[in-house]
Amino acid sequence: MQQFQWYPGHMTKAKRAMQEDIKLVDMVIELVDARVPQASRNPDIDTLSRGKARVIVLNKSDLADESRNREWAAFYQEQGCYVVMLDSRVRGSVKKVQDIIAQAGKAKMERDRRRGILNRPIRAMVAGIPNVGKSTFINTMAGKASAKTGNKPGVTRGNQWIKLNKNVELLDTPGILWPKFEDQTVGLHLAWIGSIRDDIMNTTELACELILFMKNNYPGVLEERYQLEESNCQDIREASEVLERIAEFRHCLAKGGTYDLDKAAALVMDDFRSGRLGRITLEFPEIEQK
Repeated sequence: MQQFQWYPGHMTKAKRAMQEDIKLVDMVIELVDARVPQASRNPDIDTLSRGKARVIVLNKSDLADESRNREWAAFYQEQGCYVVMLDSRVRGSVKKVQDIIAQAGKAKMERDRRRGILNRPIRAMVAGIPNVGKSTFINTMAGKASAKTGNKPGVTRGNQWIKLNKNVELLDTPGILWPKFEDQTVGLHLAWIGSIRDDIMNTTELACELILFMKNNYPGVLEERYQLEESNCQDIREASEVLERIAEFRHCLAKGGTYDLDKAAALVMDDFRSGRLGRITLEFPEIEQK
């Protein structure tokens, strides 16, 4: 397995900014990639947002295994989080998010009412590591009304307050929290979904690791997509042989008529990331609960 490096220096500024910004909001909306819900989280968000209402957005859920989406939703709900599954590119997702924010904000609204505070909107911070779709989420939620909403703390530091409606304001944080590669599998999963740049990776090795995962967890998918014969695939060497068959089927040839495994690997990775291999989830919640 390829080795993935973790650079804590990237974290310091973003973490400090989030510690300040968290004081301004009633809840935290954390976006994760539904295909890798744990790998695409930064565990510091749990600590930083303690005492705040939590919403987990299983984004890109249209690319993830539907049954696994439900399992992950139940997993996070058991931890006291509100959960919504969506494809943030779809405009219709706004209503789903607004509804879940209203549910998560009920206790806050009730406290306000008892104190005689009326019509104060729920303020929610949007957080997430790179490439989980945070910008797309913000843009979809805001529509054309993306604008700073006035003279509030946070605006002067470059943060963007976005008014969804009279009841909800979102705080888009420019600081980026990075995942922690405490487990090399986390790095592998993030590389598969494209969160780590391909130009610094060995794409052929990545594709072989993915082939091994697919054969073990989603048998028959590769056979159907690339018209392969069913075969055992127990290690990277055998996965490389499968990649050769894919190169043959897709006519990925190098000079001299040899198989171009790099080209075949890029094709496999693209087919996975775009959903052409079907709805695939790379992490399973029962493993997390052990």
